[in-house]
Amino acid sequence: MTNINSLENKKIKELIKLQKASFRKKAGQFLIDGFREIDLAISSGVSIINIFYCPELAKKNLPAVFKRFDIIEVSVAVFKKISYKENADGFLALAAREIKNITDLKLSHNPLVIVLETVEKPGNLGAILRSAYAAGVEAVILNDAQTDIFNPNVIRSSEGHIFTNQIIAASVKETAKLFEKLGIKSFAAATSKSHIYTEADFSEPSAIILGSEADGLSKEWLKLADSKIKIPMKPGIDSLNVSVSAAIIIFEALRQRNISKKR
Repeated sequence: MTNINSLENKKIKELIKLQKASFRKKAGQFLIDGFREIDLAISSGVSIINIFYCPELAKKNLPAVFKRFDIIEVSVAVFKKISYKENADGFLALAAREIKNITDLKLSHNPLVIVLETVEKPGNLGAILRSAYAAGVEAVILNDAQTDIFNPNVIRSSEGHIFTNQIIAASVKETAKLFEKLGIKSFAAATSKSHIYTEADFSEPSAIILGSEADGLSKEWLKLADSKIKIPMKPGIDSLNVSVSAAIIIFEALRQRNISKKR
């Protein structure tokens, strides 16, 4: 086990740089902060390079599964410098950055898929990933993402479920073409000329498509989607936080699918 106690250590300086998206992309690496998140990453097959461990902050001993990787023990001062959590738990991993594309997608015969177009806020993306995992969504497809999916806040707000979801980067055209090929019906969340979301049939292969809070979905998706759906709201409110909208529609789809299974 290697020990690092200096903030001037070259490796530590490189880790600090990874807090910026540009450096994460250039290095092809990212940080995973927290025992739970690292554990989920390992069980999901994420390529771990190093695990940084601070025994003074850790509430747990190093588990056997962590010891399979190169462990670097660091001081409290060093760990607090490389960690982005307010209440650091003494575990942080350096991992290889990998983004899957449409050819990597694996779906069942009756999938439920989420599509997020131009998602901007890391917290929203993370919250949607957590809801997607909870509801058994098979994949989350990102069209023209405006935030780095390996942003520390995405990992934190997803509670590590960025690693348990199939996350795919694809263009709108690639996504629509795939849905047509596989017979997946696409439901675009929109505010005008739309059916109430509870009237949609999500029991068959379905994709729920959501856009950014600022601009909603593009004209391209509104044209390509099989159906448009909306969440009814009182006058004066025309939209919800995208993670809230996603959760509402996702769990309606789950409700319908659970009823369908009982028939």
